[in-house]
Amino acid sequence: MPTISASARKGFARPQSPNRTGEPLSLPLSLEQNLLWTMLSGTHTTTERAPRHLPLQRLFDVVASALLLVILAPLFLFIWLRLLQTGIAPLYRHTRVGYQGKLFVCLKFSTMYPNSDDLLRRYLRNNPIARLQWETYRKLRHDPRITPFGHFLRRTSLDELPQLWNVLRGQMSLVGPRPVPSYESELYGNALPVYQSVRPGITGLWQVSGRNTLAYRQRVMLDILYIRNRTLWLDLVILVKTIGVVRRGSGAW
Repeated sequence: MPTISASARKGFARPQSPNRTGEPLSLPLSLEQNLLWTMLSGTHTTTERAPRHLPLQRLFDVVASALLLVILAPLFLFIWLRLLQTGIAPLYRHTRVGYQGKLFVCLKFSTMYPNSDDLLRRYLRNNPIARLQWETYRKLRHDPRITPFGHFLRRTSLDELPQLWNVLRGQMSLVGPRPVPSYESELYGNALPVYQSVRPGITGLWQVSGRNTLAYRQRVMLDILYIRNRTLWLDLVILVKTIGVVRRGSGAW
């Protein structure tokens, strides 16, 4: 488990815990994040939940997702037909952990080859550097599973557009912590109840704070930091920042 220095516990220094690459995690210096790090490291236990869902935020999710589904319908159709031409099923359905720990089927446009699991196993077995990157980020900068058109969809984040349907159904929010598979839930440690106290989001604080350049533990900390401080105004700020991040392709692999 990572260790916390005495000064970090007092809020005067950031946690000096190296990631899998041997470098310290470079997070903003704040007492709250140091306390979060302590909680996530297992040295502090909490049963406190995040603030309850705000009705205004849910209303905003419903209205915005419904409008976007209508406005973006031609784009949906283009991507759908393009994927059919490549011989790949247009939609990828994967199970994720949602609000109150309930599992739901999260939708994305397909970006990988059908035998992606085998491709990943062989690639990691033969590439120790890639294996280290996968263990640190749970992502690969050069992922052999992704199709050429899939690279475009991921770089522009268009692969996540079907999640607007998840938002409309109440399974996700426009802004929130990243939806994670059940086998990654343990990485949230004692903060898991906090994570499960809100709906996961299409975008979030970690997506506008570095995206795939952040180690997994950093993403977890930013998710919890968002949950503890979430407001409708913060959601709007994150949504505006997301537009800029997507346009620049910042941190997209």
